[in-house]
Amino acid sequence: MARYETVIGVEVHAQLKTKSKIFCSCSTRFGVDPNENVCPVCSGMPGVLPVLNATVVEYAAKMGLATGCTVNPVSVFARKNYFYPDLPKGYQTSQFEQPICEHGHVDITVDGVAKRIGITRIHMEEDAGKNIHSAADNLSYVDLNRACVPLIEIVSEPDMRGPEEVVAYLKALRAILVYLDVCDGNMEEGSFRCDANVSLRPVGQAEFGTRAELKNLNSFRHVQKAIEYEVDRQADILDDGGTVIQETRLYDAAKNITASMRGKEEAHDYRYFPDPDLVPVRIEAATLEKWRSELPELPEARRARFVADFGLSDYDAEVLTAERDMAEYFEAAVAAGADPKKAANWMQSELLRELNQAGVAARDAKLTPEKLAALIKLIDSGEISGKIAKQIFPDLFAEGLDPADYVRQKGLSQISDSNALESAVEAVLAANPAEVEAFRGGKTKLMGFFVGQIMKATKGQANPGLVNELLQKKLG
Repeated sequence: MARYETVIGVEVHAQLKTKSKIFCSCSTRFGVDPNENVCPVCSGMPGVLPVLNATVVEYAAKMGLATGCTVNPVSVFARKNYFYPDLPKGYQTSQFEQPICEHGHVDITVDGVAKRIGITRIHMEEDAGKNIHSAADNLSYVDLNRACVPLIEIVSEPDMRGPEEVVAYLKALRAILVYLDVCDGNMEEGSFRCDANVSLRPVGQAEFGTRAELKNLNSFRHVQKAIEYEVDRQADILDDGGTVIQETRLYDAAKNITASMRGKEEAHDYRYFPDPDLVPVRIEAATLEKWRSELPELPEARRARFVADFGLSDYDAEVLTAERDMAEYFEAAVAAGADPKKAANWMQSELLRELNQAGVAARDAKLTPEKLAALIKLIDSGEISGKIAKQIFPDLFAEGLDPADYVRQKGLSQISDSNALESAVEAVLAANPAEVEAFRGGKTKLMGFFVGQIMKATKGQANPGLVNELLQKKLG
């Protein structure tokens, strides 16, 4: 029996998909040369004044609405004071006592058990720049392209009790952001990143234990591994009669360990106070209702509809709705006449493999939903076998070819002519007299051997059903 209960809360920073930064007109484009997207405002020059990007407010409020938060009619920006080379102003413009959104939730399911994870708050803030350390030059550089890029920070309640729940929560949160089209959810580029606060307490104790904040978690796998390590580390300390120190720790993926970075700051350490350069943000009731009316169908609702309308399993529906463009691809394929279950199977196997290998999203695939539906229809009609379809799928995907045209050009149509197949069946039986005798002697599992030989002889183009029928007749 476990001696300790794990308690986890998560802070997620999501970069908003605005074209310009939160307080200036500089571009938010990723991957440009260092310090290309910088101006006097985001570089913290004296005397400049910030101007709030209205789209940031809209996106933050929509995320609040989508997660059941109260969107406050008035919210206030605050200065979070600390010194670091990538923070040119000496403070980060954020929100503290009066955030834009509060008291929401996200529902998750782990191992068939549903659970609601509370959201304490969602607030708007600017990102910091980036320090670049060069061992070769023995120098450190500062890139301010990311400074002033708009973020929302989503702070959960400490409701999670294990790494699996954290990963499920993060995936659900990311899916909502992507469905809303307010964040691209790219963890590798830092558009969606999280810190996890992990603590242990003796089972049955109401009071929380001392927490450690884990940073540098840039993939779901790293989240899982880092929390597992941290739980074991803290349990070992407590078992030895020691005390867990409140601190910030970095996850080292190469070593699969967490290492101390610094002591954990509290809110008073940042000396928050309202930003005198920014007026309070006021959202009219009519504006909020307009934004509410613009919300798309969200992942949870779409998942339930896929199960109800298309007869998919919960697992299939969850996989297909995890990304908005995958869900839309699936619906388009079904609308084009594909059987829902067959479309789901092809998408989760062949299509997903090709998308991952090519590094493209479903919406950008040359093989359109309509062409996938056409391929499935060719199989259903007996024009080609499922095996042939799998063999040609990479070519269809790479070039976006019409399946029917490709099959005709390559002469891959399934052989369903009894006379044409009968000679192939007779040839295989004549070449394997020992196996024929064994089959007739009761070794009926040899049927698979005969079918395989015939498929090989016909280069996979024989109609499997007709082959079985002819074999049964010939073998008696």
